[in-house]
Amino acid sequence: MADRWAGWEIRLSTSRGVPYFFNTEAKKSTWEPPEDMTEEEIKQLPGAKEYLKGEGVQGGVHAGQVRASHLLVKHRDSRRPSSWKESVITRSKEDAIELLKEFQAEIDGDPQKFAEVASQESHCSSHSHGGDLGWFGRGQMQKPFEDATFALEVGKISDIISTESGVHLILRTG
Repeated sequence: MADRWAGWEIRLSTSRGVPYFFNTEAKKSTWEPPEDMTEEEIKQLPGAKEYLKGEGVQGGVHAGQVRASHLLVKHRDSRRPSSWKESVITRSKEDAIELLKEFQAEIDGDPQKFAEVASQESHCSSHSHGGDLGWFGRGQMQKPFEDATFALEVGKISDIISTESGVHLILRTG
């Protein structure tokens, strides 16, 4: 393997239960393989045999997984009715849905606009990444969220989805 990939290895995320790429020298982690790394080079990384389920990234790291971004609006009956945006959330679920409908109209199916609105308006900490939640598999998200995400085509945005966390718009990105 080329020296340019020295320090890279594959580890298993304890929070998500999925593999990720880690550079031990730079102390940098990423869900995506380093740019320009081939499938063959990925298979040679330390940890590849232990954590990749199949052949490289397509059949391994992300097999059976989806990637999505979301825009979350919490309401007073949410599991945790507070966020980075509002310390105490008092709106009703109906008001949260109306607010999300306004965002939905503003986004109008545009993934770039989705990221912009999510970064400013989402009550999830993923707002700092345009709503990106990264890759996840079955059993890692609340069931209504998971079902909606797996049912979406890549590049499509869901209708309003309700979970214990609040109400969401979901953009499937992978």
